[in-house]
Amino acid sequence: MAATQGTIQPGAVSLGGGSRRRELGRWLFILPVVFLNLVVIVGPALFGVYIAFTDWSGVGSMNFVGLENFARLLQDQVFWKALRNNLVWTAIFLVVPIVLGLLGAYMLTGIRRGQMFMRVAFFVPYVLPSVVTTHIWRYLMHPRVGLGQWLSDTFGIDFLDKAWLGSRDTALYGIAFMDNWHFWGFPLVLLLAAMSAVDVELYEVARLDGASRFQQFRHVTLPSIRPTLVFLLLMIAIWSALVFDYIFLTTGGGPANASEVMGTHLYTTAFERFQTGYAATIGLVMVLWVALVVGGFVYLRKRGWEI
Repeated sequence: MAATQGTIQPGAVSLGGGSRRRELGRWLFILPVVFLNLVVIVGPALFGVYIAFTDWSGVGSMNFVGLENFARLLQDQVFWKALRNNLVWTAIFLVVPIVLGLLGAYMLTGIRRGQMFMRVAFFVPYVLPSVVTTHIWRYLMHPRVGLGQWLSDTFGIDFLDKAWLGSRDTALYGIAFMDNWHFWGFPLVLLLAAMSAVDVELYEVARLDGASRFQQFRHVTLPSIRPTLVFLLLMIAIWSALVFDYIFLTTGGGPANASEVMGTHLYTTAFERFQTGYAATIGLVMVLWVALVVGGFVYLRKRGWEI
């Protein structure tokens, strides 16, 4: 009995060695991806954090200035206007494309023939390059040859005959309108796919209980598509911090910084004024925005919210 207990089983040794070899094999497969992420993502991110504490111009030597860039940020009126415009942009895109997407998707769920054609038709603007979309809408919004001028001359409709992108009061909203036209097909298609997956029996039960179409939408559709809806809200909140292309291609942040956002302010600071260290500080604020949004959703999930 004692001899049996003290004997080392050969299978146990081979099993442990095989397990270690499998583990090593997994790491060998993962290492190229880890290395690529370190070089492409982690390395530049850490470098960006470092230069936020310097006065680097993008070339030449770096001088460590501590929190000087952050103190300057607090006194930068253009930055605060850009941050406010980012918040306005976020509010617009959390409401308009989501409402249009919900309405459009709910209406399309009742269509049996030609639904795929409708999906493609609504999704096409989303896949158009931003350069193409902005060029089209800059022409349509032109104060002399655009759609507003044509409506005014032909039908006497004057309220659209204005320089939407040339006015401080309307520039940001004009660009948001362009981007909404391009973007709203994306939430529509996602929400339509989610609605199509809702169990039909839930609607039948609701109808038997006397629920109206609105009540079915409120008590059956919305709870069933909540994960997709929350995902859209999360992504829009993140994308709103990073908005750049439509504003840069139309007004460049003008007129008089009326449509300036953090992305265009960062670009101008880094590549036109060659204040790369200060631009990195603006970039850290954008990262903080994204981190707060993601952290908020993670907190709600831990609190038991079904999101």
